[in-house]
Amino acid sequence: MHADSLLPGSSVAALPLAMDETPFLRLWHGFLTGRAMIALALLLLQAVGQVINQASNPLVLMVCLTYLVATLTLRVLARRAVPSPQAGLHWLPSIGVDLAAVSALQLLHIGAMNFTPLLGLPILMASVLGTLTLALGTTAAATLLLLAWAWWLGYQGTDIDTAQRYLQAALTGTGYFIAAFLMHQLASRLVREQQVAQRSKVAALVQGQVSALVIQNLTDGVLVVDEDVTVRMANPAGLSLLGCPSGSAPPFTLHQTAAWQALVALARRSFRLDLPQAADLNLLSEGQSPVGLHVRTWLTSPKHSAAGVPGARLCVMFLHDLREMQARLRTEKLAAMGRMSAAVAHEIRNPLAAIMQANALLEEDLQQPTQKRLSQMVQQNADRLARIAEEILDIARVQHQISHAPAAMLTLDSTVAQIWQDWSGHDPAQRHGLVALTAGEVHVEFDTEHLRRVLVNLLDNALRYKSGEADALQLSTRIISPGQACVQVWSDGAPMDQSVERHLFEPFFSSESRSSGLGLYICRELCERHGASIGYLRTNRPTLRGDTEGNAFTVSFRKVGRLQESASLFDTIVV
Repeated sequence: MHADSLLPGSSVAALPLAMDETPFLRLWHGFLTGRAMIALALLLLQAVGQVINQASNPLVLMVCLTYLVATLTLRVLARRAVPSPQAGLHWLPSIGVDLAAVSALQLLHIGAMNFTPLLGLPILMASVLGTLTLALGTTAAATLLLLAWAWWLGYQGTDIDTAQRYLQAALTGTGYFIAAFLMHQLASRLVREQQVAQRSKVAALVQGQVSALVIQNLTDGVLVVDEDVTVRMANPAGLSLLGCPSGSAPPFTLHQTAAWQALVALARRSFRLDLPQAADLNLLSEGQSPVGLHVRTWLTSPKHSAAGVPGARLCVMFLHDLREMQARLRTEKLAAMGRMSAAVAHEIRNPLAAIMQANALLEEDLQQPTQKRLSQMVQQNADRLARIAEEILDIARVQHQISHAPAAMLTLDSTVAQIWQDWSGHDPAQRHGLVALTAGEVHVEFDTEHLRRVLVNLLDNALRYKSGEADALQLSTRIISPGQACVQVWSDGAPMDQSVERHLFEPFFSSESRSSGLGLYICRELCERHGASIGYLRTNRPTLRGDTEGNAFTVSFRKVGRLQESASLFDTIVV
């Protein structure tokens, strides 16, 4: 039987109450307890009345005692479950015993006391806990008992107006029928309302759990603030962006920290204007770096707030880390630019190859020096375009290598030494410098070929800008802190302009017209793939000329393996 199909004859207690049967069980216990209390009261009243009137009617006392024992027994034995609401023999220990007890008392009692009002108890129990059929059947049995009592009085001749007695019994029975029907309908309505409330409660609970799960796992911060600027709820990302210490949890007020006053002002403006707000804010905490946030606020609907209750309206604040937003934006732009550049470079290669081939054929027939010089210019610029196209297409190859490169551990010093030997061996006259390997037997997580590519790129750049001194280029490794190692390429080149320094690792940016600007970008991508970082710093290094200022590019590695101390941690080579 469904909750929305309560028809005459349907069960009130048989409705799907699997969600919560406690209310009907309490009601059943209430009826059982009430029957026991009525039985006890009848027994006491009969005993007191017989003592006062000096009259003895042991049958009445026996009926009252038997009724009390029956009610107590049922209260003990049937306390765990509600009986089936359908009409059946299982109602005899409750409704049947009530009807029999009232009939026996009415029949055996001598005097003017009338026990027929007690028939309302079984009728009420059947109407509330049973089907409409059971309720009407119980009411019919009570009405028949009233009519039988009227007949019995007339048969004994104790009632002068028999017709009036029958009429009174009929009116009482009619009232019982009306009351039984109305009580059953009211109980059915209450059951439907209870089930709707229960379903709403379950839906709200599920929605709350889902919302809490989603909020807790959002990478963006979420704060729920009331009109008193008290944080009612916050997810871990929001607490982290606020700089709260580990273990902090709402509620807390935004007034307590000076760095949060910008959030206080934004929340108050949202409440005052009754409109969502958005702003870029900087949280300046003492002793910490400024945290840039993009904050959006939303207000709860007025219809969901309790009017006149302080703090009833809530402001939901979404905190976005500006650095992450800018990084995502930059990544999207770079991805779009990379796809476009790769497509353009691919389309350039074919006509460029045709130009180079035609120029080579044409050069075979040229005799004049001026014409040959022009042909060489064509060849040189065509080669330059070819190199740029290859470097652009190389980005896609590097991205593929990055995404498919397995994690590997390498010995930092020995790998760097081998890379330096291979790089300097191509042109020993020009490629010379100072190599200082002081990391011992440290192992770092990096792919060997990727590290070779990073260092060769950095060494080529250093070679391009260094002076002619023997120690103008330096390559070194060292332990910078417990558990972290780095490799550094330093050269004594001129300082970079700040406008150049800001865009060093961006693709297609270069201070030279002949460079594609992809080298440092590829270095950064390779480092990030392995959890390392690359950075630039203008710093001094000791040289034969004293402390010399120069440009240093440092690769800091994520993981350092077991350190095995060698006999000498300083292995310096001058090449």
